[in-house]
Amino acid sequence: MHLSANNMKARVFGLLAAMFVCLSALSSCADKAPEKDYVVVAYVTSWSRVMPDPFTMTHINYAFGHVNDTFDGVRIDNPRRLKAIVDLKTVNPDLKVMLSVGGWGSGRFSEMAADDQRRMSFAQDCLKVVEEFGLDGIDIDWEYPTSDAAGISCSPDDRENFNSLMRDLREVLGEDRLLTLASSAYAEYIDFFACEKYLDFVNIMTYDMASAPYHHAALYASENTKGCCDGAVKAHVEAGVPIGKLVLGMPFYGRSGSVLPKFVDYKDILELEGFVEAWDEVAQAPYLADQDGTFVIGYDTPRSMKIKCDYIKEQGMLGAMYWDYAGDNEAGDLRNTLAVEMNVAPAK
Repeated sequence: MHLSANNMKARVFGLLAAMFVCLSALSSCADKAPEKDYVVVAYVTSWSRVMPDPFTMTHINYAFGHVNDTFDGVRIDNPRRLKAIVDLKTVNPDLKVMLSVGGWGSGRFSEMAADDQRRMSFAQDCLKVVEEFGLDGIDIDWEYPTSDAAGISCSPDDRENFNSLMRDLREVLGEDRLLTLASSAYAEYIDFFACEKYLDFVNIMTYDMASAPYHHAALYASENTKGCCDGAVKAHVEAGVPIGKLVLGMPFYGRSGSVLPKFVDYKDILELEGFVEAWDEVAQAPYLADQDGTFVIGYDTPRSMKIKCDYIKEQGMLGAMYWDYAGDNEAGDLRNTLAVEMNVAPAK
């Protein structure tokens, strides 16, 4: 069959139109591709009376539990509040609630982890607590193996015993429950090459890296930093943690020097008078300065947290963590920023 010139043109145009429709459909599908699932881990303290909005995070780490006085079990601060936090799962069934065991100055880890029987008893008590309270897992916040900086006992064997602790916890908790830990900014206390396989993810405490006149949680290094988030992330990758298991910590407080109290919650920073808000373009971090331009306190704002969230996505990290929920202002400027930027909640 022979086609006329006009028929040939019509057929070509028809094919081109069909191809355009197909490409448009593919583009539309790509635009509607589901966002990656990120985690937002909120530390909620036993001593605060603020009840969290359960739709602004994916995980709550309840702070704290402790190794008990006999080195073989768990003691929980304010168990009534823990029960109330777990009840938030009836409001948001997707919410995960974990008990964080440890914290600065919380000891007896070294003695517990060094003894096979005590260590296994501790792991079994963790499971008992998880089942009793309806928790989703355990977060270990030993600050820090081999270090007595927090006034706790330690041993050169802590590093190896920590690996055994993670192994025993994973064995007892099983694969369906979460096991995470809080890590110092530069990953110097834990043998991640040995224990990473037991962990669901690692929360990096990328804050408290300095005091004023330096930033304590800046994203990048500048003349105003002694450590930075980017350096901490790279240190963890080099230490053996896959980038997809890393969670970037952010502070809901500022860290000062001698002018203000050492730690100031974000909500209280907003009420300070007599200071000027400044921005470190290199560090991508805000700070308050006095009238002479002297660095007074470093902290995070919605602007700096959004930049950190972009960094998390660019690097292929798992998500964000913060300490602590009660430091935010009543409007929830910080928690809502993280919830929106990490695709946990829609923008309001």
